[in-house]
Amino acid sequence: MLKFVKGPLESIEGVAIYPIISLLIFFIFFTALFWWVFTAKKDYIKKVSDIPLELDEENTMEFNQKENR
Repeated sequence: MLKFVKGPLESIEGVAIYPIISLLIFFIFFTALFWWVFTAKKDYIKKVSDIPLELDEENTMEFNQKENR
């Protein structure tokens, strides 16, 4: 399988830079994500983590109101 990819890519001049760029993007993204996780305010994390529960409570209340009609 690799021979089908490797052959045509060898004919492209400067193709070696693409894996380096990909690795840099990967490393920078996860470094930034790691930094954000440890510097995010705990109040914000708590607020965002409660969103699914709040939406579920709202949907339950709406469903109960429709049943009572």
